[in-house]
Amino acid sequence: MPNWVQEGYEEYAKRLPRELKPSLITLPLANRSKNTNTAKVITQEGDAMLKQMQPQSRVIALDVLGKGISTEQLSKKLASWQLDGQNIEILVGGPDGLDKRCLDRAHEKWSLSAMTLPHPLVRVVLIEQLYRAWTLLNNHPYHK
Repeated sequence: MPNWVQEGYEEYAKRLPRELKPSLITLPLANRSKNTNTAKVITQEGDAMLKQMQPQSRVIALDVLGKGISTEQLSKKLASWQLDGQNIEILVGGPDGLDKRCLDRAHEKWSLSAMTLPHPLVRVVLIEQLYRAWTLLNNHPYHK
């Protein structure tokens, strides 16, 4: 990832309180070429994701067909997750999307935008929105 992605992610991650510290797991993309079998690549990436997932976690998959979610809705979900004490895993697929098994494992499917966003930007937007949701819950002026 470019430096600006890492810097942006770290900036918002460090603002979150200790009990909400995210853990970012980056998995390598499968090799692609013009002759790549896309289904095989998606399966390989799915295998890697499923291997990392914890069975007790609540899973959210980012998917083009997912439901849009507002910052206010996210803040309510964040409050609920905190009360439940449940670990949340948010899956971001490769350029060809998520494996069906990952989508099936997900409790929720979200779309960040009707537009296609590049993966580096998704990482920064997602952590910023989690921070913004937390500030909303805590009446912090950042959300204004």
